[in-house]
Amino acid sequence: MSKIFEQINFPVCLAPMVGISHVALRRLLRDYLPPGAITLWPTEMLNSRKLPKEDVGQTFETKRLENEQLLVPQILGNEETPIAESVRKLEDWGADGIDINMGCPVQKALKHNYGVALMGDSDYAARVVEMTVRHTKLPVSVKLRAAGPEQGEEYFKKFTRGLESAGAAWLTLHPRTGAQKRRGNADWSQIKNLKNQTHLPVVGNGDIQTWQDVFSMKEMTGCDLVMSGRGLAARPWMLWQVGEKLGWANPVNQSGPAPQTPEEEGREYGRAFLNLINYCEEVFPPALALRKLKFYLKTTHVWLDFGHALCSVASGCHDLATLKLKVGEFFQQKIEMVPFTELRQ
Repeated sequence: MSKIFEQINFPVCLAPMVGISHVALRRLLRDYLPPGAITLWPTEMLNSRKLPKEDVGQTFETKRLENEQLLVPQILGNEETPIAESVRKLEDWGADGIDINMGCPVQKALKHNYGVALMGDSDYAARVVEMTVRHTKLPVSVKLRAAGPEQGEEYFKKFTRGLESAGAAWLTLHPRTGAQKRRGNADWSQIKNLKNQTHLPVVGNGDIQTWQDVFSMKEMTGCDLVMSGRGLAARPWMLWQVGEKLGWANPVNQSGPAPQTPEEEGREYGRAFLNLINYCEEVFPPALALRKLKFYLKTTHVWLDFGHALCSVASGCHDLATLKLKVGEFFQQKIEMVPFTELRQ
């Protein structure tokens, strides 16, 4: 087992998401992590064609806190030279591992034959892993999606065996096909099948919206770690809830019990978002901070009753001071959160 997984003692982690899994959101999530809990941390997806020319650590996508541990940046790429240059820079930056994206379904990635496009060629996907492993001393993981119906179960077994043989240290599976994107339910049975057929640690991803989902996926699939994207971004206190159920102490500066009722969660959303505004203000220029905060609302408001009204309020704010004021006023009323939405993970 990868040495990283020997350190992990907490069952849930954040997914890498463009525009969301940045340093300010990771800081917010750490506010809700029980003391002593250790898990994986992602970055936003990083393009290996751009990284070699960038000042890693100074770009907004690669900013990090001094105390961040087990930070595993995710790269998008398929060519040896830019991958080699990228991973060297990320090593110097202090990465604890490298994650290869083979799950991104957006057209830009497909056009360049990376992301989920690599799922269509098992041999080439294995070579991408092999070339990455060859150029770094760090463990290399792969985040992938399910094989399409035209490929089938045997193809997926061949595909994942190829990644394992090429030196992958662990696999993360989002069990939807690239064509599905976020439509339909994630098929957790595929995570279980993968766990049963590989010796590598397996991270399960897809439709984790509540703390109950974390335990359900662990029980149903046997995965080593549960990954949540938009659900955890919307409910960063899910880390607190999970820790509470496992008997962990409260997070620092949080008084228990963790929020549970729809009204308590609605109130916590407002509190967390105000903190996120402050954290974004500290690390991003004002205009960029405002854009990122509005994007966060666009992504997470669907779990909030009258979330569309909050988005409307935010859209009329042209500076951070006004946003803080208006958000504070909005959450003076009773606001509830719903457990589940139709927005798939």
